[in-house]
Amino acid sequence: MDPVVEFVPGRSGRARSFERFLRLAIKPWLFGMPLTRSTLRLAGVFELGAPLVMRTPRGTQIERVEFDGFHGEWIRPANADPSRVLLYFHGGGFFFCGLKTHRRMIAKIAEAAGVTAFSVAYRQLPGAPLTTSVADAQQTYEWLLAQGIAGEHIALGGDSAGGFLALNTALTAAEQGRPVPAAIATLAPLVTLDHVERAAFPYTRKDAYIPVHRLERLKRLLLSEGDVTAPADRDLRTLPPVLVVSGSHEALRYDTDLLAQRLADAGVPHKVEIFEKQVHVFAAFSGVIPEADRAIGDIASFVRTYLAPSAVGTTAA
Repeated sequence: MDPVVEFVPGRSGRARSFERFLRLAIKPWLFGMPLTRSTLRLAGVFELGAPLVMRTPRGTQIERVEFDGFHGEWIRPANADPSRVLLYFHGGGFFFCGLKTHRRMIAKIAEAAGVTAFSVAYRQLPGAPLTTSVADAQQTYEWLLAQGIAGEHIALGGDSAGGFLALNTALTAAEQGRPVPAAIATLAPLVTLDHVERAAFPYTRKDAYIPVHRLERLKRLLLSEGDVTAPADRDLRTLPPVLVVSGSHEALRYDTDLLAQRLADAGVPHKVEIFEKQVHVFAAFSGVIPEADRAIGDIASFVRTYLAPSAVGTTAA
């Protein structure tokens, strides 16, 4: 079975300008900062500054929820159906970003899909290794089930590192005999920790701001307290329908292609959308990049389809 892939051509002038900005303003910082536990704490500035430039849509209600050692938040657009939930895990390499950096994008997806979202501030570096991040994600999914929300009424979402968590959460639920979510929507998901193979991929070094050559050092920090099996190295046959949205020239394009082939080999209903020369997780920059709105609309349509009562159990296009 061949992967189901749609190439979305064209790149706007605003997308080109934004890529240049990332190369000049963000890339030097990410490439130059030493990857130590002390310097990783500096990544918190992204979370602090996010509300100034990434405003939550009007009418959206936010409610914080505390867990043991971490927290999350309900994101409720005015038109939200409380019985259908998008459980979302933010990206950021397991060491930066958080609820505030991703709140706008998640709220816009939830509003367009007509669902309620729950976003997770899972623990991450430098305070917690990957085993803890994975455990927090799994605990949140189990908590939703305990609230009486059926697995068929939950979609998982995640970008980059959050895509890793979304896929692993669904796979673990299936392995443990727990209800499986209705669908998974990912943006440029991290699906393997094999950075040697990724480094040899032709598009890897074309990325606008991700320092791929430093991921091996990050991997050692992430696995300091135990190994974690990446999604691409697991049996994917139990997964629900999966959507993958990615840019064509970015660091994790390798992961998108790898996941697409693994899903096809496993017979999992899926669709992969590759947007021409878009930056990593470009959908997060709605309002800046026009193509982000198209991606958010596609993700919302996918979520709406699989969380609709009459559509549960159908297959992806």
